[in-house]
Amino acid sequence: MEAIENLLTRKSIKSYKPDPVPKALIEKVIEAGLEAPSGLNKQSPIILAVTDRQVRDELSKLNAGKDPFFRADPFYGAPVVLVVLADKSVPTYLYDGSLVMENLLLAAHALGLGACWIHRAKETFDMPEGKALLEKIGLKGDYEGIGNCILGYANVEPEKKPRKANRTYWIE
Repeated sequence: MEAIENLLTRKSIKSYKPDPVPKALIEKVIEAGLEAPSGLNKQSPIILAVTDRQVRDELSKLNAGKDPFFRADPFYGAPVVLVVLADKSVPTYLYDGSLVMENLLLAAHALGLGACWIHRAKETFDMPEGKALLEKIGLKGDYEGIGNCILGYANVEPEKKPRKANRTYWIE
């Protein structure tokens, strides 16, 4: 897929088939994510690749929290969750992590996968349960959740929503 076409046709997917995603495809998406630019090339973001159904469901519950505004499954049934966290000691960590998220979304689309950025990673990993998960896998440091990139095979054809007009201002 051409790069510009990929940028112009990527849409957020909010319904997934239960089919597993081959590990090789997930690894390719992650590779693209980690190639994102970062301030002073500090490469502060890391990715937790969650394919274990029990851990994925636990993260979903933590992400939903107690607020009735959030869905029962904020991950929309996606079988894979790529959690982007970044080291807060790096001044550009939030921007660097956001660039990783965008690369993940674009790579997934280019590979024929559906994806969506799901917020509340910060809140999830500020909770004792989120911190315990990081501790369990041996992750040390002051990491903040940037976003959850959910992946899977789309169960719907995404709707193309119109873009707002008058968002460019030329200074010539």
